[in-house]
Amino acid sequence: MAATLTRDELAVALGRTGLGDRAAFRIVYEATSAKLLGVCLRILADRQLAEDVLQDIYLTVWRKAETFDPARASPITWLVTIARNRSIDRLRSAAPMRKTTPVEDAHDLADAAPLASDILEHSDEVKRLNVCLSELDDKVRGVIRTAFMDGVTYDTLAQRENVPLGTMKSWIRRGLLRLRTCLDQ
Repeated sequence: MAATLTRDELAVALGRTGLGDRAAFRIVYEATSAKLLGVCLRILADRQLAEDVLQDIYLTVWRKAETFDPARASPITWLVTIARNRSIDRLRSAAPMRKTTPVEDAHDLADAAPLASDILEHSDEVKRLNVCLSELDDKVRGVIRTAFMDGVTYDTLAQRENVPLGTMKSWIRRGLLRLRTCLDQ
């Protein structure tokens, strides 16, 4: 059963992990692996690939835990960012080899596992984030959700919205700054 830790307890465990504490690393893993696997599955849509990426994520956490700064981000935000970035990197590296399936077969391919967004919905931080997201313009909120929950690149979003890449980056940057201000309150 996954451990339930407060934000502060998880931050302390990450700090101890940065000092090489294996027991603290186990605590971090047990408290966050289900959430991070959900993020990977949502982006990669392949359980085996998601589990491989999850292993890479925890290797990164072990090596870089000392760089975690609780003043800059919550522990789960820091971990989800690593998971998202690793998953997108894996997608990009495997892009030419990706197998495609006709859309008619999508029902048979659906994964019964909960979506990453469903897993995260239960956390208080996500509830706060959703309140802050609701204060953004619909378009900005949509592109931020698509970029960070579905792993869609800024370039692809710019093409979808028919705007220059720089404009898309500006929308997302300004939206993230407003989110940060809202979350810091």
